Amino acid sequence: MPVEQALSRMLAMTPVVHATESLPLLEAMGHVLARDIYASVNVPPADNSAMDGYALRLADAGAPLPVSQRVAAGQAPGPLKPGTCARIFTGAEIPAGADLVVMQEAVRFTAFEDVVVPDDLVSGQNIRPAGQDIRQGDCVLQAGIRLDYRHLGLLASIGVAQVEVFRRVRVAILSTGDELVMPGQTLQPGQIYNSNRYLLQGFLQQMGAEVVSFAQVPDCYEMTLTALRQAAEQADLIISTGGVSVGEEDHVKPAVEALGHLSLWKLAMKPGKPVAFGQIGSSLFLGLPGNPVSTFVGAQVFVTPVLAKLSGQSSGDRLCLSGTVDFSATARIRQEYLRVQAEWVENHWRLSAFPNQNSGVLTSAIRCNALAVLPPDTHVAPGDRLTFWLYDDRPSPSPSPSHDL
Repeated sequence: MPVEQALSRMLAMTPVVHATESLPLLEAMGHVLARDIYASVNVPPADNSAMDGYALRLADAGAPLPVSQRVAAGQAPGPLKPGTCARIFTGAEIPAGADLVVMQEAVRFTAFEDVVVPDDLVSGQNIRPAGQDIRQGDCVLQAGIRLDYRHLGLLASIGVAQVEVFRRVRVAILSTGDELVMPGQTLQPGQIYNSNRYLLQGFLQQMGAEVVSFAQVPDCYEMTLTALRQAAEQADLIISTGGVSVGEEDHVKPAVEALGHLSLWKLAMKPGKPVAFGQIGSSLFLGLPGNPVSTFVGAQVFVTPVLAKLSGQSSGDRLCLSGTVDFSATARIRQEYLRVQAEWVENHWRLSAFPNQNSGVLTSAIRCNALAVLPPDTHVAPGDRLTFWLYDDRPSPSPSPSHDL
């Protein structure tokens, strides 16, 4: 089944976790907003000075002006006396009657310390009007936004202390395989460290989910059944890695079918062909292959949009871009996801592929910052264009040059 069709079916089966909670602002980071937020105040709440200087009436600008008051930020000014000016500082409220601010560097003083202002003044200059940023009654944030530090700052600026959010999506992780051991243990012959657990858990936490359980399950049908049953009692979403193929030691698929049902299995993609999707009770199930890069790609392609819908996000669409490749590559019957380094060079995106696209080479996810989509039955050569998305916008070491994949 093509990836786009499979993802569409996954999302059609995915509900929204409607449970909400009210949280203090500092605890709401990463949660999805459940209600629109309207401003109860203007921001700024009153006209204020954009710089240090002197506030005055334009009509009084023709003569030296004595300083009648000093206004710092946080102080309530009195009305400005006619024929005077006010010493004022950045952010301070404009006194009633003043209609402009002259920056302090533009004035001079008489022998009596009166202020002489320049001639080229206009009403309103250097004043930030009340409501310049936000007006009372404005909708500042809409439901469905996943809150980050910018949103918290904006909400604080209008005095919001508590927000109603959807509760975090609860996810259970299962890692399957006799060969897996946890980091810190000594490897025995035939064993490998369980990297997928850490990759997935970190990814899920970054996405705002709550990982409620983790199980490392040996290649045993009965133990797989037990682990899945327990996970379904706790989680909105179960994600397993490994055991979804057709080998004699792959028990996840029959175990899921015994407890619930599978709606999808095996997709036309590389890496990650043996992807499974279904349901156990009220919990969604997503089975990813065990190879680390397959897990990484599966998280990007499937976990991101499924988790976005579960969590109540208004849009889980990723930002897809277009770039020019500097390599050759061919996809046959499966859509391929290439790890590439995307760089903005001379007003366009240039894509350089990691030389080893094997699904066991996890260093490709670090050495690159984007996934490029190579559609089925497609060949690209240097200069051709591919769609891609960034999964990391920080600078990364460029991959070693590779012209053919």
